[in-house]
Order: sequence, then structure tokens, then C-alpha cells
Amino acid sequence: MPLPAELRHTTREEVMFFDTDIGGVVHNLAYLRMIETCRTRLAALMGMNLKGMADTKLFPVVVRTEIDYKRPATLGDHLLIHGRLDELQRARFWCAFEIRRESDDALLITARQALALVQMPAGKPVRLPAEWGMDRDG
Repeated sequence: MPLPAELRHTTREEVMFFDTDIGGVVHNLAYLRMIETCRTRLAALMGMNLKGMADTKLFPVVVRTEIDYKRPATLGDHLLIHGRLDELQRARFWCAFEIRRESDDALLITARQALALVQMPAGKPVRLPAEWGMDRDG
């Protein structure tokens, strides 16, 4: 079954104390954890749920992350993490993300991640499934 052209998912996070530095501002690694959660849910929509990956030993592996920090989030903020499938190539795919503060819709983060499918335990990259239906040069 081909993937929908507009594959999207949104998760919601509350900024916890462990997400922040001493000043109550979200640490850069916390944003990556939030993106990871959204990306995991997005992968499930692409047919890569956690149980299926464990069974097949085929995993999406992040090979590149690009992130722009626009404004800080702080302790107690509720954040919406919007993820979408951005681009499919022969051997990798890109997901794009925005993190927005729920209370004022302020754009805090934009990010893109490139992922490759890797067959474990050999660690061998594999082509994206033909049934995803959007194979392009790459």
C-alpha cells in the first residue's frame, strides 16, 4: 500500500523539570527526545511499529539531523510537536518537524531528519520498500 502524500502526526508534551537547565529553559537534547517520540509515532503510520521492527529487525536509523532553535520553551509549557513525511528517496527518507508552544502557537523549533532503513544484526542499509510508492532518485 503506498504511503499517503500528506503523512502527518502530532504529539503533545509538557515541559518537565528534567527537560530544563538551571534557568528553567528547555535543554537542546530534550527537543530531540520530543522529536523522537513524534517520529516513532509517524513511523508506525508508515508501517514500522515497534513490534513489527522487533520482529523483522528492520529499523529506521537517523543519519542526519538539522535543527533551528527559534525561541525557547520553559518549564511548564505545553508543546505540540508536528511531524510529517517530507521526502522519499531510494535509500533514505526525510521527516520534518515543528515544535510550537500550545498557549500562543509560537514557533520554537524547526527540524529535519534523514533516516535510512537498516537490517540488523548485520547493520546493512536497504532500499525503501517499493510499496511506499514514491521512490525517487537519491
